Amino acid sequence: MRKALVTGSSRGIGKAIALELASRGYSLAIHYASSREAAEAVAAEAREKGAPQAVVLGADLSSPQAAAQLVSEANAALGGLEVLVNNAGITRDTLLIRMKDEDWDAVIQTNLSAIFHATREAVKIMMRAKWGRIVNISSVVGILGNPGQANYVAAKAGLIGFTKSVAKEYATRGITVNAVAPGFIESDMTAKLPESVVAEYLKQIPAGRLGKPEEVAKAVAFLVSDDAAYVNGQTLCVDGGMTPH
Repeated sequence: MRKALVTGSSRGIGKAIALELASRGYSLAIHYASSREAAEAVAAEAREKGAPQAVVLGADLSSPQAAAQLVSEANAALGGLEVLVNNAGITRDTLLIRMKDEDWDAVIQTNLSAIFHATREAVKIMMRAKWGRIVNISSVVGILGNPGQANYVAAKAGLIGFTKSVAKEYATRGITVNAVAPGFIESDMTAKLPESVVAEYLKQIPAGRLGKPEEVAKAVAFLVSDDAAYVNGQTLCVDGGMTPH
């Protein structure tokens, strides 16, 4: 069965993706940035759901070398790597005029540069196998923009462009590269928002509700499957209809 690395999979959308792949029989590398305990719990649940293997790997993706090393470690631990889901990300939200250089740099490094480093390493492995699936988790704000998130939006928009370019480079090698752009998804962060703020979000969503992490996970599971072999260089919005096309 296929072997997958999901970055940022100790919680939230990344956790949902890892567990969805586990239920489909994938072996997994669970990545965490700070909480090994949470990642170990996800790995245990993944094994219960059917993952033949579930290893836990820690890495600080704000380090330029860490992402490539993480991919290499996952490949070694699992005995191969055919699927990479670049999910890990951070926010440092503030208005542009107040945004410090370190706020910009941290978000660009973790949300965009780390994906470059991880993908470059993964492609080397996948080319040898002549098969690979890479899914980059972007965001609808990378398409729509969002006040107070110039750094985050720039990274997520850049990720969409990166996806298109890498998809074209390796399409003949049996490797597909796609992006998923979640909209407003139920999370620890949205749970803490005032009802008035959530109500404003809901006005933008034709479906009239927030999405669930599991709904994003199922989109990812499709894109990494054999069924999506002819889907390449695309950005799939999972957003309840809020993004115009």
